This record gives sequence, structure tokens and C-alpha cells, in this order.
Amino acid sequence: MRIVLQRVSRAEVRIGGEVVGRIGRGLLVLLGVARGDTVEDACWLAEKIVGLRIFNDDQGKMNRDLTEVSGSVLVVSQFTLHGDCRKGRRPSFVAAAPPETAIPLYEAFINAVRALGVPVETGRFGAMMEVELVNDGPVTLILERGKELSNIDPASS
Repeated sequence: MRIVLQRVSRAEVRIGGEVVGRIGRGLLVLLGVARGDTVEDACWLAEKIVGLRIFNDDQGKMNRDLTEVSGSVLVVSQFTLHGDCRKGRRPSFVAAAPPETAIPLYEAFINAVRALGVPVETGRFGAMMEVELVNDGPVTLILERGKELSNIDPASS
């Protein structure tokens, strides 16, 4: 699994002009599921993002986690995080998990964050979405967990 995590003062996701998920202060999580990822990967990443001390304390230092600031999470599925652009001009998405594998792991991640007591909003898996955010800081991190499959030969799958 690969996550692009952005600390936000607000974020929302729209589908066809309709807002389907909106948060105030918290984290925007762009989540890409790869072939070979597991529920354990999803749970590990959920615990990791909730516990990351990336929110400012009273002295302006990153010392507070999501729960300490009463933050929320907006999770948006994004298979393109596993796009391989090393060859040619069109990304290869061979490393991305197919929907029948990715959807349950996407849902496991969301449920694991909720189980940690954090409010979660979401986009819609597989939909064409518009994501709007105000990146706070800016703070943007990349987290990965699981088997790295970006070196898969497209001819072998």
C-alpha cells in the first residue's frame, strides 16, 4: 500500500459536482492498493497515520497526533499511486491491485482508522473524483507498507 498524506485545514471530494466527503482539520489520505497487499498492511498504515505527530503544539512544533487535535481523515482511493512511469510515455498500472482485491483492503483501512476513534469521510472507490484541499504547512508525506511490485514486467501478468 502506498499513501500520500497531506495535513489539511480542510478538504473535500466531489463526484459529478456533489460533495460526497468533507473534513475540516485533519488528514487527506490518497490510498493506493498494490498486488500482494494485506489487511495487516492496511491496519499498520491506519495506526501509523493516526499516531503520526505532525500537528503543531503550542510552541509550533510538530508534536501532536490526529486524536490530540480532534482531527478527521478523508480517504480517497487512488490506484494511480502505483503507476510506473519509468518506460515509455504511458504509465503502467500493473502493480495496482484489481478492484476485487483493492476494495476490501481500502475498506479495511477505513474501518481500522474508525476503530481508532477517528472520524472518516471517503470518496467513492473507482469513481472519477475532484479533490479540493487546503494543505496546512504545507505538510505532505509518503508512506508505504507491503510488497513493492513496481518492478513487475507487464508481459508476465
